[in-house]
This record gives sequence, C-alpha cells and structure tokens, in this order.
Amino acid sequence: MPHTLDITALPTLDLSLLDGSAQQRQGFLEDLRHAARDVGFFYLTGHGIDAGLLRQVQDQARQFFALPDSEKAAVGMINSPHFRGYNRAASEITRGKPDQREQFDLGAEREVLPLRPDSPLWARLQGPNQWPQTLPQLKPLLLDWQQAMTRMSLRLLRAFAEALSLPADAFDRLYGDKPNEHIKLMRYPGQSAADSHQGVGAHKDSGFLSFLLQDQQAGLQVEVEEGRWIDALPRDNTLVVNIGELLELATNGYLRATVHRVLSPAQGRERLSIAFFLGAQLDAVVPLYPLPTALLREARGPASDPLNPLFRDVGQNYLKGRLRSHPDVARRFYADALAPQNPLPKAVKA
Repeated sequence: MPHTLDITALPTLDLSLLDGSAQQRQGFLEDLRHAARDVGFFYLTGHGIDAGLLRQVQDQARQFFALPDSEKAAVGMINSPHFRGYNRAASEITRGKPDQREQFDLGAEREVLPLRPDSPLWARLQGPNQWPQTLPQLKPLLLDWQQAMTRMSLRLLRAFAEALSLPADAFDRLYGDKPNEHIKLMRYPGQSAADSHQGVGAHKDSGFLSFLLQDQQAGLQVEVEEGRWIDALPRDNTLVVNIGELLELATNGYLRATVHRVLSPAQGRERLSIAFFLGAQLDAVVPLYPLPTALLREARGPASDPLNPLFRDVGQNYLKGRLRSHPDVARRFYADALAPQNPLPKAVKA
C-alpha cells in the first residue's frame, strides 16, 4: 500500500479488463481495491459508454445553461419537493458557504410515493423531474445516458464486491430495482481574483459511486491527506470515479470516501462538468459487510464528520444532505423536518 505522500496523481483503471484473461481480470480487481482503499478516486477508461453519447450530453448541457434565465427559472428546484431542477450560482451551500456554480439536478423518473401520516420524511424525495420545454431532446438523451451509466456502474459495483472477497451480488439488495440515480449538470462561471473561488466546497459524496465527466477546464481537487490536495485533471473519454459514504459505511472504512472540491476558473473562462451518482434504494439500511480478516485489519472505520454525520438509513442520509444543501427548498417543503420535534436518527459514530 503506497503512503499518501507518494500519491501525486489519480490511478487509472481500465474496466474492459474485466472481460480479459483470468490474469487481467484479477489484476483489475486488485488495482480497484487498492485505488479505492488508498485514494478513493481513480480515472476509469474502457467504461463502454459511447464517446458520441458523452459528447451529446455535454452539448445539451451547454445548450441548457445558455437558455435565458427566465426559462431556467421555470424549472427551478424551488418548485420541487424532490429536489429536482435548476439552481443559479450561489444557491447551493457546502460547509456553510455558497457554491459558485449553476446546476440542474435530475433523478430517476418515478411516480410520487403515496404518503400517509406515518410515512418517513424521505418518502417525499421520490418523484418526477422538471424539463425545459424549449429543449425537448434533453429528456430522452439524459434518460438514455442515465440508464447506460446505471448498467455500467452496477457492473463496477459488483466488481467491488469481488475485489473485497464478497459474493458478486453482495450489494444487490441495497439498490434493488430502484437505485437512487442522480444526474447533476454543472457550470462554473469564471471568477475574478477578488471573488470567492469556491466552485463547490470540500465535501464527500453520499452514495455508492460517483462518476464525473469533465470538459477541458481543470478545477477538481482531491484531498489525499489532510491539507494536501492533488488535481484531477481532465482526460478525453475518461470518467473520474470516487467512493461514496455508503461504501465507506458498508466496509467499516476499508473503502475510502475522500474529501474533494472544485475551484472556480479564472475570469473569462468557465467549467462544465456532468456527474452521475449511484445510490441505494431510499428504504435500504446499510449493513456492515463481513470482510476477510486481512482486509478488516486495514479498515479505518467510517470517518463521520460531527458537522455532517452519517446514517445507515439511506433515505435519512440522503434527505439530511438535501436539507443542508438547499435550505430554500427545505423551508418550503420540509418545514416539519426542520422542527425540533422531528430530529433525524442517531448518527454512526466514527
């Protein structure tokens, strides 16, 4: 295992090696385990997502952000109890400070869950997306990409199970037939030297796996050890993958959910990135998986931030993040969740 001082760039893994020889497959699984344990981030090539589809998704994202403000506001997240839709720059909060990016959030297209007086608060999270009327091609394209990313990411998640000496289907029951599929289109406008450069503040992702499609503008940084950041520079037809808190919880901290951030580009430039997050079903509870003794010795325990605690109840964990990041939506649709008589469950202790 390399010392973090030796890590100066993200490792690169080729997913196509899963279909190679037995030796290539085993080598990939070992590299996957080490990358996820030592860094928590890696570049993924050979992912099988068509390069033309990736370009179309980027082109449509640019067209969306070029829409007039009034059209973007018409699909504003403030209209959605499911936290779907558009937010202008400085609307989302990370660690108490506004992020200098505009964004468009989407999830799986599902019917609203029927709600009863005893329904959990997170049941309101499921529901339809909002779509701009003047870009009719955006919906089918992003939903096609969402399904392609889900198929690929579930394949990678099963590879993680094998790399940890677990049955390949070990994580299947956590995502079931309704995985928490989340897409985020993001545009980071250029900032002057005097402005805040918090494109997005330092944070961990909450789900299983996160995938980022970057344009050619740098900005993503990964904290490989406390206070030391390395750049995750853009690469063509390559996805940046990182571990979410659910996998950190499920493996008692053997797999690493790593803090990362995005710095705003300089004035006169902009950065476009598109994220896909694979999470568990909202009604799932994350267990502690029985790792082999040799791996358990290297498990560090989940690193729960007192200011952003972890929950094994997936719906509560996800809702907690949404309420913190989007206080305007929280006040409009979740006033009861913010009331003192409705505290969230106890957090996992690190």
